[in-house]
Amino acid sequence: MTRIIFPLLFAVATLFSSTTLAQQPPTLAHNAPDTYTVVRGDTLWDISGRFLQQPWRWPEVWRMNREQIRNPHLIYPGQVIFLDRSGPWLSIGQRVGRDQRLSPQVYSEPVDAAIASIPLQDIEAFLTRPLIVDESQLADAATIIATETSRVLMGQGDTVFAKDVAGAFDNWQVFRQAKPLIDPVTNELLAYEAEYLGSARVTAHGTPATLEIVSAVEEIGTGDRMMRSVHPQVFAYVPRAPELALDGRIIGIYRGVAETGRHNVVTLNIGARNGLEPGHVVALYRNRGSVVYKEGAVSETFDLPEHRYGVAFVFRVFERVAYALIMDSDGPVTVGDSTRRP
Repeated sequence: MTRIIFPLLFAVATLFSSTTLAQQPPTLAHNAPDTYTVVRGDTLWDISGRFLQQPWRWPEVWRMNREQIRNPHLIYPGQVIFLDRSGPWLSIGQRVGRDQRLSPQVYSEPVDAAIASIPLQDIEAFLTRPLIVDESQLADAATIIATETSRVLMGQGDTVFAKDVAGAFDNWQVFRQAKPLIDPVTNELLAYEAEYLGSARVTAHGTPATLEIVSAVEEIGTGDRMMRSVHPQVFAYVPRAPELALDGRIIGIYRGVAETGRHNVVTLNIGARNGLEPGHVVALYRNRGSVVYKEGAVSETFDLPEHRYGVAFVFRVFERVAYALIMDSDGPVTVGDSTRRP
């Protein structure tokens, strides 16, 4: 149980510099309500979209400072959000009597009951699975060296044996050695993207260790690798624009398809070293290419302007790459499209 205390109003917060936020105040959504009661199944993106035309400008209307944004408060079903149109500003409280005065609240709620930033069912697997690994992680990974009764491929409930199962950790994730992710602009090796296979639990420590396969999304065999399981956390990061200018590309789409759309996951060629953080929202731009115009014996080449067609929510960040969920798009999302600060 986590004890969450909400004050009467957020304290006056440190304002962002003029270089990090747009000069115009956030625009209210059409038919924005004066109040909204949070219900189970809501997301921070959904809630902010009820009040704002640009949901990622949520921190401005909450008057949050940088620390509150990086360590966001948790919002729970049943809480009431109030809109002050003079700002506009948003705040949390509860109705007192027949008016809309706010009262402090004390909550004792399970952390997993908190409202998530974006739909968890679309990103849950990406929050706990290794997926992105570097060369040092590959070198330190455990390796399945044998299967029970010498079977080639194993599934849920089967027994495997592995080397380099260090420490007293019992829960492991199984993955297949990954494909390299190459930056399309610089040709730099950014990382390796692992193929998640399932999970295993140690039943007997030793050399080799004995493990039972707990779950399997694909068959598991000798030579597959293992990393310690990551405990899932509540994903309640505040949607916001990055503080720094970004110039990235979409370098991959989950399951290797050529194009995708809303509520699908893409891989970006920018990460923590570029100032990217979980919760950042990036704008998507389509490269329209170039055309050659001929008139008589004269020909001219023109680079067509890029077209901004959507936004994506960054939810997991590694050193050189990141995963983002497509939130809005007026057309197909393709590998090679650009990503910038909205």
